[in-house]
Amino acid sequence: MNFFDAQDQARRATRRLVVAYIFATVVIVAGVTAIIGFAIFTTSYRNRTTVENYLQDFGPFLVGVAVFTTLFIIGASLFKTAALSSGGGKVAAQLGGTLVSADVQDPLRRRLRNVVEEMAIASGVPVPEIYVLEQESAINAFAAGYSPGDAAVAVTRGALEVLNRDELQGVIAHEFSHILNGDMRLNIRLMGVLFGIMVLGLIGRIIVRGGVRSGAAVRNRKAPVVMIIGVGLAILGGIGVISARIIKAGVSRQREYLADASAVQFTRQSSGIANALKKIGGFQHGSHLQESDPEEVSHMLFGTGSKLRGMFATHPPLVERIQALDPHFVASDFPVIDLRERQKIQDESVAGFAPDVTTALASGGAAVMPDTIVDTVGQPENEHVEFAEDLRRSIPERLYAASHSRDFAFLLTIALVLDRTGTNLERQLGIVREKVGAERSELVNSYYQELRHLGAEYRLPLLEIAFPALKLRPTPQLTYLTDLVRRLIEIDGKVDLYEYCFYRVLAINLRQALDPVSAVKTRKRSRSDVQQAALDLLRIVADYGHTSKSNADAAFAAGVAKFGSWAALSRPQSSADQRIDVLDRSLEILRCLRAGGRQTLLKAISAVVTHDRKLAVAEAELLRAVCATLDCPLPPILVFKEASP
Repeated sequence: MNFFDAQDQARRATRRLVVAYIFATVVIVAGVTAIIGFAIFTTSYRNRTTVENYLQDFGPFLVGVAVFTTLFIIGASLFKTAALSSGGGKVAAQLGGTLVSADVQDPLRRRLRNVVEEMAIASGVPVPEIYVLEQESAINAFAAGYSPGDAAVAVTRGALEVLNRDELQGVIAHEFSHILNGDMRLNIRLMGVLFGIMVLGLIGRIIVRGGVRSGAAVRNRKAPVVMIIGVGLAILGGIGVISARIIKAGVSRQREYLADASAVQFTRQSSGIANALKKIGGFQHGSHLQESDPEEVSHMLFGTGSKLRGMFATHPPLVERIQALDPHFVASDFPVIDLRERQKIQDESVAGFAPDVTTALASGGAAVMPDTIVDTVGQPENEHVEFAEDLRRSIPERLYAASHSRDFAFLLTIALVLDRTGTNLERQLGIVREKVGAERSELVNSYYQELRHLGAEYRLPLLEIAFPALKLRPTPQLTYLTDLVRRLIEIDGKVDLYEYCFYRVLAINLRQALDPVSAVKTRKRSRSDVQQAALDLLRIVADYGHTSKSNADAAFAAGVAKFGSWAALSRPQSSADQRIDVLDRSLEILRCLRAGGRQTLLKAISAVVTHDRKLAVAEAELLRAVCATLDCPLPPILVFKEASP
């Protein structure tokens, strides 16, 4: 299953969830209305009139009860969803997670940070916030958030202390599958929906406990009505809990198999994640959370967080998950975990960067098949992970430290966007000096000078690593940063492609971090607007990637052919001065595309950029910006190095 199929599956799961939610809401509303009606009828009205007169007198009231209950359930769901949509870090913190600081010295937590950063670079997404559930001895983990830009990854202390690096990498790869395949957003919606279904039961239990403790049934003639309502709501709540568990289990089980398979693809070895699962089975604490209530988040966890089984289980049976990765495994093979043997962590700061592959940015372009590019979207493979590990280790220490600093990541981001040719450098530094002061502008310049000696393949990974530190700053400062970056790239009255692509990636990911829900919302567009935007985008890509007009026209035609029925539409033309504005407008329009449309668009762009069997640096950068805009995480575009003679 590729990235786009996984997105479609998540959307279908969301539709099934909505249907189940509507059905459960109807049942609960009917039940609440019946309980209140029965309580009033049996306690104060039964001997006075007929049922018909009762319905005539109280019918409007009961209709009001039904409407109020419906609005209450929907409101509770929306409230919970909004609370959870404010960032994955808040979900992790609510469960007792502690943020792993950028300058962490503990070797276990530093290893965790390194693994997460490598997986993010390999996947082409910003590095998520990293949390540890310090009070949990079990082996478990989860990813939370509404979009990759606001994601957080959390692991338990037990996972850090019991798992080795390969096993931890397998667990993190599993969680990144949930980030890439749209599972996080589905999980947030699921938590909101289930809260709305179960909240009336909670109210019922509060009413019953309050009535019993106060002795109100003896002193108040109306107390029986309240008690009947309370008991009825509690019973409905129990039904709601059962329904919620069934819905949750049905949505999440199959996606756990998909995430396990994706983890194997990322790391190209099944032993890491399989051994992590085996250790859960042989560990005295298993994967069960003790200090946090696992009921609400069990469907988000790497291993089942509770002891529910059968139709209520949110995860496939542990043995079945292991056997899907290791067919020869039997339950008697679970290892015995000795808690006295804490993982020994070796120094991971080894420098040196000489993998067998490099990126199209570093190589200056290379032959790449069109479908190969599209197939890697949301599907990083082992080569990407190995490349990311080598790249991270080879980043100069000063730049690496700056990318993790709350203060210096801000300045490093400015340095990353400065004119690589040096033509406008002095004017840009003048603006920086005016906005951040002389001392900090000198730091920006020193970062810039160091960046000039690095390959282009380091720039976006450094930005991705810097995102967690950037997000620690107040919202007005981040808005100030994007405005400053925009002013720097427009200083000469024109914007080159690298500057635009960098700005676009920065703005999109900060927007997702600051307002996750609004960032993923898109306006509906007419078919003609979408078609025109797609053609404009292909024209710009063709013009930037080919030196002659005839080659650009041929590449454009190859891309348009991927659109099928409307391939013969007129070809748009734009002057060089208008291209950035047209590009910006086209990308905003194309955000409304669904998964299938985005896949077709990326295939068309790939056909354009590889028409001459060469992927230019400008084309590779533009691809990253387009994919970031469309929420299609693109791993580094790798090519094999030629062997030395």
